[in-house]
Amino acid sequence: MYSDQLLNELREKARILRRDVIVSIGVGVAGHIGGSNSAADLVAALYFYKMHHDPKTPKLEDRDRFLLSKGHVAILQYAALAESGYFPVEDLKHTKEIGFYLQGHPDVQKTPGIEAGTGSLGQGLSIGLGMALGMRLKGIDRRVYVLLGDGELAEGQVWEAAMAASAYHADRLVAIVDQNGLQANGWIEERYNSYPIREKWESFGWRVLETDGHDMEQILTVLDDASRPEGKPTVILAKTIKGKGVSFAENVVGFHNGMLTEELYRKALAELS
Repeated sequence: MYSDQLLNELREKARILRRDVIVSIGVGVAGHIGGSNSAADLVAALYFYKMHHDPKTPKLEDRDRFLLSKGHVAILQYAALAESGYFPVEDLKHTKEIGFYLQGHPDVQKTPGIEAGTGSLGQGLSIGLGMALGMRLKGIDRRVYVLLGDGELAEGQVWEAAMAASAYHADRLVAIVDQNGLQANGWIEERYNSYPIREKWESFGWRVLETDGHDMEQILTVLDDASRPEGKPTVILAKTIKGKGVSFAENVVGFHNGMLTEELYRKALAELS
């Protein structure tokens, strides 16, 4: 269905995003490797295949919207924005510097391409629902994509927004759950167990799609499927590996927000070369 050229280009984009994440973190400063790398394939598919957006006109009215509800992995979105042309890739190395426009969480007032200030977990889906309903009122036939972490599903506001989205038949709203199984303090099923996830979304009246979050062809298929309006919101449950692509960080809770030594920094870049 999809050409090998397209799939390979998007896989390469995901590799570049993971490399940019490491560059953004640098040495001796804590950064969210785990949740950034687990969602890199999803974000690559959105920015470089699915979404209609224009880096020359970030506030173009006729655009798809992307909301990073798990805003602590802002470095992943910054990488996608930089590689799309919203600002220079070279600026990523200055992420989190005091006064710089690339802060630890998304800042809608300072960073081009950011749709909302997020990172206080649980709020992104509510904001996305408001945007989707506003677009419907204006007759804008675009989508709002909201990326959530599976640990974030413990937030009650997520389910308030889910119930409201179903009640308003918000079929321009697409939630994507980065289901890597880990949160800051350990495995989700051992901490604040949000399972079963599929059944919960279905009971709230959502259309549920599932994918391997690292299989680019599967990702494109579910994104295209999610574009079909069926009178209800859609959620994509993407099974992923926390820290994907960096051997020492994969499924290691310490790299939810981990610090790199010079040796680990060079090792990570080498693995992503």
